[in-house]
Amino acid sequence: MFVEFRGEVEDALATALSDLDLPTEDLGVEEPPEDVDAVLASSAAYRLAGEVGAPPPEVAADVADAIDTDGYEYLARAEARGPYVNFHPGEAYFADTLSSAGDDWGHLPDRGESVVVEHTSANPTGPVHVGRARNPIVGDALARILDYAGCDVEVHYYVNDAGRQVAIFTWAFESFDESDLDEDPARDRADYDLVRYYRKGNEFLEEGDPAAVEEAEDEIQAIMQGLGAGDEATYERTSAVVDPMLSGMGASLERLPAEFDEFVKETRFMFDGSTDDVVERLQDLEEAVYEDDAWQLDLSDRGIDKNLVFLRSDGTSLYPTRDLAHHEWKFANFDRAVTVLGEDHKLQADQLRTTLALLGNDTDQLRQVIHSYVNLPEGKMSTRAGTAVNLDDLLDEAVDRAREEVENRLGDRIREDDLDDEDVERIAHQVGIGAVRYDIVAKQPTKAITFEWERALDFEAQSAPYVQYAHARACGIVDRADADPADLTAGDVDAALLSTPEERDLLRTIARFPAVIKEAAEDLQPHVVATYTRTFADRFNAFYRECPVLSEDVDPDLRAARLALVAAARNTVANALNALGVEAPESM
Repeated sequence: MFVEFRGEVEDALATALSDLDLPTEDLGVEEPPEDVDAVLASSAAYRLAGEVGAPPPEVAADVADAIDTDGYEYLARAEARGPYVNFHPGEAYFADTLSSAGDDWGHLPDRGESVVVEHTSANPTGPVHVGRARNPIVGDALARILDYAGCDVEVHYYVNDAGRQVAIFTWAFESFDESDLDEDPARDRADYDLVRYYRKGNEFLEEGDPAAVEEAEDEIQAIMQGLGAGDEATYERTSAVVDPMLSGMGASLERLPAEFDEFVKETRFMFDGSTDDVVERLQDLEEAVYEDDAWQLDLSDRGIDKNLVFLRSDGTSLYPTRDLAHHEWKFANFDRAVTVLGEDHKLQADQLRTTLALLGNDTDQLRQVIHSYVNLPEGKMSTRAGTAVNLDDLLDEAVDRAREEVENRLGDRIREDDLDDEDVERIAHQVGIGAVRYDIVAKQPTKAITFEWERALDFEAQSAPYVQYAHARACGIVDRADADPADLTAGDVDAALLSTPEERDLLRTIARFPAVIKEAAEDLQPHVVATYTRTFADRFNAFYRECPVLSEDVDPDLRAARLALVAAARNTVANALNALGVEAPESM
């Protein structure tokens, strides 16, 4: 409804400005100030004041008087308030919102567009740590939001299985025994077991006997050359560490949850010849130079100071070279490609986009989302040094802390056997992991985050538990009414009875949800949905306080309308949380 209403507002406003012989290129349509009960407002009077030669409030009044609302389905009236023109919908807007907000509310029509979302893509050299947790959380939320927006979405993890670190890992795994390792695995899982070999290998290369280190370096180089030559035996050697590592890392990511349609290995583009093809085309470019025993692209004329190295003197390619082939494969198989990258990859992202354009690709197909990292108050983390805080540890602690909070808040219900141990555990997982995920996705990707438990698990502040509790409250009302939510939103109720400010505010907020999805998908900004859920929870809680639903003294027709509103609210917040990858508990 909101999208349609906005279209009507823009049409009516443009027509009025045209009738007044005023420019229509910037309508200034936006959400009104908090103290205004309109759905949309226009600030165009500020822009037009100089041209008209009158103060903005006077211009706004003239524009409002010129607006004709006849013939519009939802737009009922426009009025000036100070320098703004405010737009109000009619009853059809609220009635259609109430009847439309079913289980699929927020899902937009099929766009006929395929999108591949690549995220996480951490090197398979150790368990996923907290510093990297923002990538899968943001990436998974983007994939979900794009799916809600009507795109055909595939989610990929691009595996760096041919670089030096994997060669070191392979050599170390083949060279050391369990007895050589200084530590036991932190968890009974492949990634925690194998990472010990990786750490041991790096330690040896840094501190071992020089002659032995030189011999090791020769073997590491041979592994890299074997992969570059497409040698299947070498691939099998590296896969012996890469595949178990991916399995273990995937188990951590599934807890968020973040799941993938495909793990795409870079060796794929080495073995099928596409990397060699890219190298030949790069060497033919005017920007190609041979310096410091390597083929490079001089991109200084394109505003990039650092050269892109794409081929070593021994004929082996580098990660960026394979990634160029990877992206050309994406362009050939999908309409759009979205890549989520940490801020330390910004230079590589600029080099990649520029080089793809030089190779003749349409880089409008590519969108790169750059994010800052997550820190803990304790400081920075390193996988190689073994000082990282693992994602599994963070999620375990989240569930433990949430369990304690749930037991404190629901003690009476637990003692009265209203909730059993299984219920408590379920809620603890939903709230704990939801709190971690929500706290991270709720911030603009470019802003740094220091994760703090007190903020993330605060039931009273604007956190995941705060929003989840609104959903649980709505479910509780529907359950006590012994009604099917689908019947409530599809039922024959009179939306005009929902006339209090709290009811209208909640209806207006529900109506906006599809537009929020559309905005978040177009701008690739999942925090927009999180911000919306906080506003939604505020509006629902105000309704919950002021508008009794099941009380005996509520008129039956009003009761039915309010129940329909609760069901619509329940569907809205459930889908909004789902779009963020946060579970919506039915009880808390």
